[in-house]
Order: sequence, then structure tokens, then C-alpha cells
Amino acid sequence: MAMTLTSPAFEEGERIPAKYTCDGENISPPLKLEAVPEGAASFALIMEDPDVPRELHPEGVYDHWVAFNIPAETEVLAEGEVIGLPGKNGRGEQGYRGPCPPPQYEPKEHRYFFRLYALDRELALPEGATKDEVLAAMSGHTLATAELMGRYSRTWSNRNATML
Repeated sequence: MAMTLTSPAFEEGERIPAKYTCDGENISPPLKLEAVPEGAASFALIMEDPDVPRELHPEGVYDHWVAFNIPAETEVLAEGEVIGLPGKNGRGEQGYRGPCPPPQYEPKEHRYFFRLYALDRELALPEGATKDEVLAAMSGHTLATAELMGRYSRTWSNRNATML
């Protein structure tokens, strides 16, 4: 059985609840890890938005969450939980930054990919490492990967709900 990554907050390809975005509490959603391969020593987790407008980010990808050296015995990442070492997100800050697609650009709905990597070792990186540094350090040490994709768009009703 292949390693899987799921969330009780949303199904694969479905809408991420506003609670986990800039329109809500901006906390990380709960995640569940299953079928972890034998020999896993740690996990790395990367959440990115490949739909960000190139006018804002020329590379066309925004890093929302980078975490690594998550303990191998982890089965659940609770809502808002900080576990392992935080890497830098697209703002250069450490930790989770929820979906917040700019409504004035197309596409208005963005996809958010949560990718989990089971690694055969911990990464010799300091807290605050970038996604590229984490990916380079993982090279040749990935035992399995799992992916969960959610969608989000900022609508008038989302913005009004946060004001109430």
C-alpha cells in the first residue's frame, strides 16, 4: 500500500475551509499520514501554490509551508500544530501561511499541493531553510511521497464573513 496524506477538513481536490486561509484563522489544517514505509527516519512537508500570478512571483509558485525533520512516528499533524523544524515560506517567514489568492488576478481559484516526503534520515539543515535547500538535502533519501491537493478562491462572501 502506498503512503497517503489526507485531511479530515477537506477531501482531495475539494475546497479548503476558510478557517485555514487568510480569510479565517490562517492556521494549518489537520493532516493524517498512513502507510508510512519501513525505514522512515523523518518526514518533510511542503505546501505550494502553482497558480500564483507571474506578475507577483516570476517563478509561478508560492511556497506556503515548509517543514522538515518531522518525527517518523508522526501519524497526525493536528490543526495548527508546529512539528519538526519550520522552513521559510514565500514571505521569508517561518511556518505556515494559508491560502490567500489575490482576487484581482486570474485564475481566481488556486490549487494548493501538500506534499509529504518520507525520508531515510533527518536533514542536516537549520531551522528556516528554504524549500530549495530542503529539496536538495532530500535528494537520494526519499523513500515515499504522498500528495493532497485542495482548492481555494477568495469570494466576496469570504471577505464579508471575516468582518462579521
